[in-house]
Amino acid sequence: MIPKIIIHGGAGKRPRNKTRIEKVRKTIKEVLERSRPVLEERSALEAVVHAVSLLEDNPLFNAGTGSVLQADGKARLTASLMDGSTSKFSAVINVQNVKNPIRIAHLLQRERYCVLAGREALTFARAKGFRYFNPVTAERLRDWKRSQGMCGTVGAVAIDARGNIAAGTSTGGVGNATPGRASDVASTCGNYADGRVGISCTGAGESIVNLALAARIATRVIDGMKLQRAVEKSLKELERAGDKAGIVAVTKKGELFYFYNTEFMSYGFLEGDKLFTGK
Repeated sequence: MIPKIIIHGGAGKRPRNKTRIEKVRKTIKEVLERSRPVLEERSALEAVVHAVSLLEDNPLFNAGTGSVLQADGKARLTASLMDGSTSKFSAVINVQNVKNPIRIAHLLQRERYCVLAGREALTFARAKGFRYFNPVTAERLRDWKRSQGMCGTVGAVAIDARGNIAAGTSTGGVGNATPGRASDVASTCGNYADGRVGISCTGAGESIVNLALAARIATRVIDGMKLQRAVEKSLKELERAGDKAGIVAVTKKGELFYFYNTEFMSYGFLEGDKLFTGK
């Protein structure tokens, strides 16, 4: 199997600022390039964690540094990880003052109780050596009660040389949301992987949860439906519910797939020597 990875930086309205779009594309390309050695020399799981961490570190996105603020002016971060080789899901939900929530989710892969939230999640992280970090940027604070021009959940799905699949997703949630609001990222509705397919979602979180979008797509693939058909059918059902989303996915055959019914989604993939970033 040729190792492959596909990543996204959120889906929504097309930003008017073309310079910002180009910065996002450049970042997507850099993240893919920096993730290549991890994917080729280690594993799909570690490549996903590495790629999502890099995206979390870039304030262009709504994950980690640069996350949006909830109604009380605080950033609460959520990230999840699923290892397709074990079908184990781990997540950290609404944790504050950490740099890379995806890395906490990675540590939770080794724990019996692998989904933690709020203060207790932070206590776990501090005990594991995660130091205080303020993810709130001046721009997010300034734009707290205004719509964001370019701001999205991030995610990655990869398959390694052994055919193992992993998926990871990270978000700051919805700006000005009710404090404590949990997103689809906190469940297999938004982030899913098993031995046959891996999926990372972005978009209207509540509707993604209502339709169990990632798990729904995966179930259809497992039942024999082609990935493209499964995604298109599921997103049409989401549209009928009045919302839109985007996904990136990988199958056990090494097929890479992206699809969105929003105006715009930032994404890119690495497949052998081929590196592509979305328009």
